[in-house]
Amino acid sequence: MTAKNTICLWYDKDAEAAARFYTATFPGSALGAIYRAPSDYPSGKAGDVLTVAFTVAGIPCIGLNGGPAFRHNEAFSFQIATDDQEETDRYWNAIVGNGGHESACGWCRDRWGISWQITPRALTDALAAGGDEARRAFEAMMGMTKIDVAAIEAARRG
Repeated sequence: MTAKNTICLWYDKDAEAAARFYTATFPGSALGAIYRAPSDYPSGKAGDVLTVAFTVAGIPCIGLNGGPAFRHNEAFSFQIATDDQEETDRYWNAIVGNGGHESACGWCRDRWGISWQITPRALTDALAAGGDEARRAFEAMMGMTKIDVAAIEAARRG
């Protein structure tokens, strides 16, 4: 059964490559149907990959090869919760090491321009604690690119 609500991500021409990368990187992901254009269109030709259905960590998506008219920005991001530093490093390194870019506070961008928040549960737990614990953890996070779990836990303890 097709999901009632699906996130559509616009790509220039690499929707299939992006979908294959995401599904190989994140558990709970799967590649679905690949549809080819039945005729020429402004950004492609008949037979080119037009859309790719995929799931990223349980979230149904469709990649649309729509051409260069629109670019991704940080107004949309996937947030991936991680259990420890090893998992944080694995996802961060996969995205950044595959032509992506580091940003601040646990954010990075993949080579297609999609933003990812690689967020250790230690950080969200610290922020949820409120008060001085949250403030110290937040201040520590503000100076980070990839989140350092040990540093967040140390800041939380004071």
